[in-house]
Amino acid sequence: MTASRKPNLRRRLMQAAAATLCTLGAVGALHAQAWPATKPIRIVVGFAPGGTTDVMARVMAQSLSEALGQTVVVDNKPGASGIVAASEVIRAAADGYTFLIAPTSFETANPFLFKQTINPAKELTPVAGVGRSQMYLVVKPQSTVKDAKEFVAYAQANPGKLSYASAGPGTPPHLAGELFKRVTGVFATHIPYRGAAPALQDVMAGQADYVFDPGIAFPHVRAGKVRMLAVAGARRSSFFPDVPTLTELGFKGAELDIWFGMWAPNGVPADVTARMEKEIAKALTLVNTRTRYESLGAEPVGLNNAEFKSLLVNETKQLSALIRDSKINID
Repeated sequence: MTASRKPNLRRRLMQAAAATLCTLGAVGALHAQAWPATKPIRIVVGFAPGGTTDVMARVMAQSLSEALGQTVVVDNKPGASGIVAASEVIRAAADGYTFLIAPTSFETANPFLFKQTINPAKELTPVAGVGRSQMYLVVKPQSTVKDAKEFVAYAQANPGKLSYASAGPGTPPHLAGELFKRVTGVFATHIPYRGAAPALQDVMAGQADYVFDPGIAFPHVRAGKVRMLAVAGARRSSFFPDVPTLTELGFKGAELDIWFGMWAPNGVPADVTARMEKEIAKALTLVNTRTRYESLGAEPVGLNNAEFKSLLVNETKQLSALIRDSKINID
């Protein structure tokens, strides 16, 4: 090959390489532009329709559909304390068309409560927080105590005399009850029910002394059928701003909110999860979202990706220690 032909060959090779890069760039751009235009987005929920998680997911689905210009559907996969739904999302393609909405306890508590074959902290990618429900110390109407401090003093002076209802073993209201016992040093008998509603009903009937209620007691509190003594969180409730928190009453460490969030399969492109995070934040500012959430006793309080990840780490430390130290075992 002559010297005069070498530059021409080099030039042709460089031109071919440049063309290849342009083609790859165009394909990548088309792929990015395609999401989410090729098929509906699916939000998997591990509970039956009608509950708090399901309603939150449907509110998000409606807002995301409008914002992204693509159908967003909710797919209910109840069973095994959320494991069925989480397993389906773990197995899903990492293409940005399958997400999970669940309470954070499925990652921060369930692995320490149940024998399960999945590890959500390692097998799913957190996207953002989608809302919060606070829990409230509610006592039976026959109770004569005036406030939470007097209630704790009575419980301490009468170990084993009181009982508390919960939505079921390992649920956030159960864990809130055990956290309360640990912080205050009281002893009370746990009575599990199949859901928050029957637990509240038996407190209203005087069959159990108190419950950590996730918000369904509001109309009954206002009607005087039960009494609310405190908020089991660090912040006062927007629904009952005059009710003090356990923290401000001196029972620091008894705080436990019920947070809800969105996860994606590992490997979903970062630009997709970032877009979902952005649109969730917008959805939580809408009047319709607030109205629907408030009907559940919940708040449209969001967490960005970094805040959500931090919450999951801190809540896991809190609840894993509580479950271990309180010897909470669920077969």
